Amino acid sequence: MTRLRKTVASRLKEAQNTAAMLTTFNDVDMTAVMETRAKYKDLFEKKHGVRLGFMGFFVKAACMALKDVPAVNGAIDGEDIVYRDYADISVAVSAPNGLVVPVIRNAETLSVAGIERTIGDFGKRAKDGTLKMDEMRGGTFTISNGGVFGSLMSTPIINPPQSAVLGLHRIEERPVVRDGQIVARPMMYLALSYDHRLIDGREAVTFLVALKNAIEDPTRLLIDL
Repeated sequence: MTRLRKTVASRLKEAQNTAAMLTTFNDVDMTAVMETRAKYKDLFEKKHGVRLGFMGFFVKAACMALKDVPAVNGAIDGEDIVYRDYADISVAVSAPNGLVVPVIRNAETLSVAGIERTIGDFGKRAKDGTLKMDEMRGGTFTISNGGVFGSLMSTPIINPPQSAVLGLHRIEERPVVRDGQIVARPMMYLALSYDHRLIDGREAVTFLVALKNAIEDPTRLLIDL
């Protein structure tokens, strides 16, 4: 095993041994985000020098949901609970030897363009092998996008001492009911794995619903609703 794989194995097993892990699911209609991306992607890239992907929307939406449900962004420290007023979001990116998880510091202060620029830089340096260890430490919440590999659904494992991880999955057209009519919509399953010692089911569902509402109506990201 490589040093990286040994570290990953140890931390994932630690999470299973210590956390009361539970996963809650929801789904999200990606129509609005896909239309927004298609409409503005060329202008966005021309202005900001980076492609407009889906992660920028999800990180921004997650930051808003974490503010509404602070326990999801918290951590257990002995017999204390630590709440954070900032969101350092760990994002999984591909590297030659597997996935690495660098951290977007103070993601709540960044625009979608700032988030996409940071993720793009992480992806490039992950391939080059120039990411620093300090850039992969200290996240408060993780987003993992298995959808890029075709995953339909998963139960991601928490990265201690974080208390929750959001799993994104592939987008596929499925039949849904809208205004009494069956229509095909691009849908994605969302999975939130969390430490039930700290986060109750109601808080997990509230977080996922807030995230879903923001993605299905991206205007909420602009006016902080």
